Amino acid sequence: MGTSLAGRHALVCGASQGIGLACAEALAAEGAALTLLSRSSATLETARAGLSGDAHHCLACDMSDWTATGEAVAAHVADTGPIHILVHNSGGPKGGPLIDATPEDLLAGLATHVLCGQAMVKAVTPGMCESGYGRIINIVSTSVVTPIKGLGVSNTVRGAINNWMRTLAGELGPDGITVNNILPGFVDTDRLAALMASRAERMGTTAEAVKAAWIDTVPLGRLAAPAEVGAACAFLASPAASFINGVNLPVDGGRLASM
Repeated sequence: MGTSLAGRHALVCGASQGIGLACAEALAAEGAALTLLSRSSATLETARAGLSGDAHHCLACDMSDWTATGEAVAAHVADTGPIHILVHNSGGPKGGPLIDATPEDLLAGLATHVLCGQAMVKAVTPGMCESGYGRIINIVSTSVVTPIKGLGVSNTVRGAINNWMRTLAGELGPDGITVNNILPGFVDTDRLAALMASRAERMGTTAEAVKAAWIDTVPLGRLAAPAEVGAACAFLASPAASFINGVNLPVDGGRLASM
């Protein structure tokens, strides 16, 4: 049982940059046809142009509007056929202590991540059931296991995604659909750079010092490349991962294991 995804159609959210783009590149390299979803049509077209293969689509959606996104995905499925692989990925909520967050901040985070995820799952699972192949992969965070200081809203939302994933894994498993989370650690992306800068400002230090302190917590002694998360995504999407269901897979250089 191999890793080839030829003949499979994957929907990758947040696919115009960072981890989402790396997941798209890894899936395309294994032969999947892709639909790239993000807010900007222009950045999506740029991302599509860089992928191997040519049977790819773009779908411009704002995931904070879960109703519109769910409807757009359902319409896309009706036009192009079943989605076999859903990579549920979106930028995390803004940083800061949880006590400083408003109820509206929490609602916005839940809408983008949990409600939008649910809307997309409902749009794609009928096709997965009919085709006999389904993979739902959530790109989450190591905060699922251990909350990260200064990311209060994100910690709360990621925790909700974890139990949402585990519940779906139990409900959809009998249909041959697996549901798993990938937990990236410190990945060298623009998002991480922004978090470093924000942390440095709050602590009265430099982004370089924050980066060095974070790397000190990683046994491998470096940041991850986005492609390393993409490789894990491609594996979970493949036939080779057919009996992996309901798990949190850290891609963090051993950080969680050493805590």
